[in-house]
Amino acid sequence: MAENEKKATFYKTYEVFSRKNDKSHAQHQFSLLAPNEEIALAMAQENFMRREDVIDVWVVARDNIRKMTSEERKQWTKRLDNKDYRNTKGYGYLRKKWREKEQEMLDEKEILSWKEVARK
Repeated sequence: MAENEKKATFYKTYEVFSRKNDKSHAQHQFSLLAPNEEIALAMAQENFMRREDVIDVWVVARDNIRKMTSEERKQWTKRLDNKDYRNTKGYGYLRKKWREKEQEMLDEKEILSWKEVARK
């Protein structure tokens, strides 16, 4: 086995995630190369936790993270494209109706009738 192949299999890529408090979501911070999980965690703590206030650090081997394939992505986005029910089409006439109702309520007769009520 060549020296480059040994190095390629010796180090693994790890992804580092952190949380700032109990209610926050885990955020991806950076990637690192390490020979095993323990050293990856130690490197993440040394390089990250001393700079930022965090309560939790997660170190995950990149090989253990599954990514969607392009076919899966196409299938999911096609399924989620039909969201017409979220659009508020057809309610544009409400502003006009509201103005008409306000005008009917506050016409001259209505306002003058308030004055007569106040006299009685």
